[in-house]
Amino acid sequence: MSFPKGFLWGGAVAANQIEGAWNEDGKGWSVEDVVTFKPKVDVKDYKANVHTSLEGVKAAMADPDPTYYAKRRGIDFYHHYKEDLALFAEMGFKVFRLSIAWSRLFPTGEETEPNEKGIAFYEDVLREMNRLGIEPLVTLSHYEMPLELALKYNGWADRRVIGLFVRFCEVCFRRFGKYVKYWLNFNEIDSLIRHSFTTAGIIPELCGERGELACCYQAAHNQFVAGAMVTKLLRELVPGAQMGLMLTKLTTYPHTCAPEDVAATQKKNLENFFYADVQVFGEYPRLILRDLEKRGLTPEMEPGDLELIRAHTVDFVSFSYYNSSTESVDPNVERVPGNTILGVKNPYLPSSEWGWQIDPVGLRISLIELYDRYRKPLFVVENGLGMRDTVEPDGSIHDPYRVDYFRAHFREMEKAIDAGVELMGYTSWAPIDLVSANTNQMSKRYGFIYVDQDDLGQGTLERRRKDSFYWYQKVIATNGENMD
Repeated sequence: MSFPKGFLWGGAVAANQIEGAWNEDGKGWSVEDVVTFKPKVDVKDYKANVHTSLEGVKAAMADPDPTYYAKRRGIDFYHHYKEDLALFAEMGFKVFRLSIAWSRLFPTGEETEPNEKGIAFYEDVLREMNRLGIEPLVTLSHYEMPLELALKYNGWADRRVIGLFVRFCEVCFRRFGKYVKYWLNFNEIDSLIRHSFTTAGIIPELCGERGELACCYQAAHNQFVAGAMVTKLLRELVPGAQMGLMLTKLTTYPHTCAPEDVAATQKKNLENFFYADVQVFGEYPRLILRDLEKRGLTPEMEPGDLELIRAHTVDFVSFSYYNSSTESVDPNVERVPGNTILGVKNPYLPSSEWGWQIDPVGLRISLIELYDRYRKPLFVVENGLGMRDTVEPDGSIHDPYRVDYFRAHFREMEKAIDAGVELMGYTSWAPIDLVSANTNQMSKRYGFIYVDQDDLGQGTLERRRKDSFYWYQKVIATNGENMD
């Protein structure tokens, strides 16, 4: 068992969680700029942490105190990017996944010309990566759409957003295409069912009589259409570039072997696959269409939509994998949080402080399952462990738990490769401490690099190498052969 030659080792981040500078150089409001850190809410209460209302959005926009809006400050990558990229290069990164904040290029989303200061920032970042020999993997939509589009159109629930997104992507391809070979369209596209505001700019109160769930499926269809359009555009403007989809891999096992639990699990997994099925096979799964019809949730489609989706499918399949869960029809079973989900607790797995269950074997299962289903190259673009780290008196940070986590998952990746899975690369979430997507905390630390900042934004922003930094450096240098 071994990783293939040219395997892309690296790390992944999102602009809204690292950049900061939320109102500098012409950047407009994004949906993440109004999401708050909720210190009085249990970190395991997933639904309470991601809930958003129109009243909350307006209150956030009027709030002069930035303390609880952690995504506005991130870790100030906007001013520290050269330092951070140098540390990634020191680790030996072959690839770095980042996103381009739509509202930094088009502040409201409706401008006809891009903000040149935003263009200049990303050009500088990509040129520096090019100089350091790090391949960019760019996500076009990673929970950072312009807030104005949410307030004016209810986000992706309105078809008019498609054209605005295509305009944004065309600018990205024309201005950054010479630096970027690998692109992703929508981060965790399936997550719009679970946190519709940050994924798709949907505000429940604006959904009217049809309801939030109908808005979500309409938004999904609009994103499928937009994804096909921008894939076609990429191939025209940047020959040789590749477009991938990005799925939250919500690997779910039956809680028991009771047929009812197995059936509930099957339904949950088919719903998860749906978002990738459309983009790989170029058509809606018959079973999903039937289910949407029965529930009165069939999205409105225009003539030519399905033909467009069929003609412009993706080149590779990327996904996030943090945890698995189980499913049961028993209403009394204990449910625990994971990556934007609540699932039935698996008694055979340990859990982190945030309740996420740790299942390395589940990554192998996911890889084999996805490759068998889609027969396209795979890319693990998010996988990691959020933990509290302690800085010792001498400044060192010992994180053997992080090394153990990654080692176990890498071993399972090896087994999947040995089984015949075509795996392009792996980007850890995240290589440097950043603001957590769900809880908006800094204390939930993922990185190989420590950032001196707390949940309220206090700290020097000094970067420090953790023990895991040197371990990952060794893994990359040996292409996975030395994981001791």
